Amino acid sequence: MKKKLFVILLMFSMIGFAQESKKTEGYSVNKKKLGFTATDSLFQVNIGFRIQSRAGFEKTEGENGFYEGEVRRMRLKLDGFVYNPKFGYKIELGFAAKDMVTLDNKNGNVILDAVFFYHPTKNWTIAFGQTKLPGNNQRVISSGSLEFTDRTINNSQFNIDRDFGLFVDYSHENPTKFAYSLKGAITKGEGRNWVKTEDDGIALTAKAELFPLGSFTKHGSLFEADLEREKSLKWMISGAFSQNNNALRKQGQLGSELFEPRTIKSLFFDTMLKYRGWSAIGAYMSSMCNDPVTVNPLDVTKTQSVFVGYGIDTQLSYVFPSNYQIGARFSIQKADDEIHANVPDADEYAIGVSRYILGHKLKVQTEFSYKNDKFYSGDTKGTWYVRGQVEIGI
Repeated sequence: MKKKLFVILLMFSMIGFAQESKKTEGYSVNKKKLGFTATDSLFQVNIGFRIQSRAGFEKTEGENGFYEGEVRRMRLKLDGFVYNPKFGYKIELGFAAKDMVTLDNKNGNVILDAVFFYHPTKNWTIAFGQTKLPGNNQRVISSGSLEFTDRTINNSQFNIDRDFGLFVDYSHENPTKFAYSLKGAITKGEGRNWVKTEDDGIALTAKAELFPLGSFTKHGSLFEADLEREKSLKWMISGAFSQNNNALRKQGQLGSELFEPRTIKSLFFDTMLKYRGWSAIGAYMSSMCNDPVTVNPLDVTKTQSVFVGYGIDTQLSYVFPSNYQIGARFSIQKADDEIHANVPDADEYAIGVSRYILGHKLKVQTEFSYKNDKFYSGDTKGTWYVRGQVEIGI
């Protein structure tokens, strides 16, 4: 399998990586892209990859510290169209260890995105397949476009991740006047690569994004840090709601299996401002469920709970003209009373420094973070880590 992927990647590299457009044996090589287009314009293939390597040290109060060193993400991406630019596709595969963790139902977990797009007009997009749900903004943003080494503690608990189903997007862009985007999805509800279908529930998701001062430069709401150094203030506010009916997993699309299905409701609010190198981001996330604790009918001492509660994220950063960046982040996470006895509240503080060599495509990042867990008993426990990371991709 790995040898085949290497051969395919090498073949595409030899064909596609060119600085000027040219024709060869029925194909037109894309200018400054790794890929090609048929000269009869019946299909297009673009290929990309990215590698995220990190090393660090983590220490929890009262426990031994440990070092980490891993390829956190290794992604292979394909996109393009078939027959007509209106019929597009996107494929993304993850080969890092944490991307390929086997699911509880023993399914493979390599496929991240495998989705077909239809663009009937420049404003409408209809998609079918597996891809990201229109949930909280930091999850929609690629992990390669973050200004810290990873997402927040709230994103890991509340996000609704990827799923399989039907997706619809209507976007009205305008760089100087009010712009907006409306998104919706009807999906299975159990997340990516889940084929065990013992429940009769589906997930319904809707999101609205508003840009009162006009669209961001180069879709700047889809990456953190003001790398475009917006010449006028840009502002995004968004809200999303998702209801996952009869969910089988503790976070809906993520997490271990519940002993009984539960209906989970998720609510998200995001805001982002960018101006002349400054970026300010805020987010609210919450998860709601009636009777969130499920009990093993064969052993009542074993339980599995939906994570219900809320979280707030705030972060502020500045990119210097030299493309160095400093940033600070603060997160609050609160568990509801039903699960607080088993799940602590938490605060997290983070400071990061980044050097953007080629935007988010080639960058070096460092981060220092401190997390304070607050238990139901009143005890607290602190964990801190320091991490360095290199991101490279095309």
